[in-house]
Amino acid sequence: MKVKFSPSLMCMDLLNIEREIRTLDTKADFYHVDIIDWHYCKNMSLAPCFVKAIHGISKVPQEVHLYVDNIDAELVQLCIDSGAEIITMPPEVVERQTYRLIRQIKAAGRKVGFFINPSARLDVVEPYIDQIDRLLIMTVDPGFAGQPFIENSLAKIRQAKQWKEKFGYSYDIAVDGCCNERYYKTLYDAGAEVFIVGTSGLFGKDPDTAKALEITEKLIDQAIG
Repeated sequence: MKVKFSPSLMCMDLLNIEREIRTLDTKADFYHVDIIDWHYCKNMSLAPCFVKAIHGISKVPQEVHLYVDNIDAELVQLCIDSGAEIITMPPEVVERQTYRLIRQIKAAGRKVGFFINPSARLDVVEPYIDQIDRLLIMTVDPGFAGQPFIENSLAKIRQAKQWKEKFGYSYDIAVDGCCNERYYKTLYDAGAEVFIVGTSGLFGKDPDTAKALEITEKLIDQAIG
């Protein structure tokens, strides 16, 4: 299995966005766009207008990761209209409207994702796991780069892989947090299929993003063979 590669755009050089995207387009399978509202976690980040701007210059599909405490149909539609291919949500926030939002996203021809925080059990998505396209396992607490890896996340990745193999689910298993050479093999062996890479896995490897991409690609190849 070839692991898929998803740069986290909040970590790139935001003073040179178009140049960065042109470079990343050569390798990226997806782009990961964190939208953070200061309420779900104490940080602020990108927005649907950013997604729309990237959509105008790149064909790489964007996953919008909603670290947002007030998700509703209007916000979901804004993300759809901005060009998001995958919309990934926290199950505890959308609990009372989960199926409505899934139907809305699917009706637009887009993909549905849910993310599991380190403190949450994987069982929270079990009622609708047969309907999702991406299951994202957080290996750090949400909202900030540079946090230490949380080891119990590996058990969730393994469980997600077991469910997928046993029941034939079609979601891909993505990992967000500490995706770098220290953990590539461990994450891959546990069942990760999409590496979301930020500062430690990509942008911190070299000031020149083209060189950083080469380094990252080589490290992933060495780790997973």
